[in-house]
Amino acid sequence: MSNKELSPEQREELLKTLQARFAENMNRHDGLEWTNVQAKLEAAPDKLWSLQEMETTGGEPDVVGYEDKTDEYIFYDCSTESPKGRRSVCYDREALESRKRHKPENSAMDMAAAMGIELLTEEQYRELQKLGKFDMKTSSWVQTPAAIRHLGGALFCDRRYEHVFLYHNGADSYYAARGFRGSLRV
Repeated sequence: MSNKELSPEQREELLKTLQARFAENMNRHDGLEWTNVQAKLEAAPDKLWSLQEMETTGGEPDVVGYEDKTDEYIFYDCSTESPKGRRSVCYDREALESRKRHKPENSAMDMAAAMGIELLTEEQYRELQKLGKFDMKTSSWVQTPAAIRHLGGALFCDRRYEHVFLYHNGADSYYAARGFRGSLRV
């Protein structure tokens, strides 16, 4: 068994967790059937490993859509607040290395890559917010355009006052209440 493969027990437990979350939140994936999702997951052990990483770090991944053209189910982190196991991180490796003092342990982009997922884009983040109320007390880094990142900035979003806000910060900043949300296609 490789490092990025779940044991049969882990696989079974994760599938049970994902199925229960799927059933409890049908508004996120209207018209989709769990049996089809499960068949895709069972055929992609590497994706199951990534979903386990999302789960372990507090993301509560769930299906939020299906793309006909690519025949892929789309998972987002659907935890109420930014995943606990992914907070207090700066935006990327460059930002991490640029800090002289009080470096965070990791960066959002490095963690996402290690987990096999991608940070949500601003558009994806806004789509997620149509499915519920997320990040009412926390915030989440989102993919940042190269032109902004080149100048030292990075973007993050949250929900306050019944509105989704997009903000900027130095990419090297990090806060206990800021993490990131990921997406995965299966």
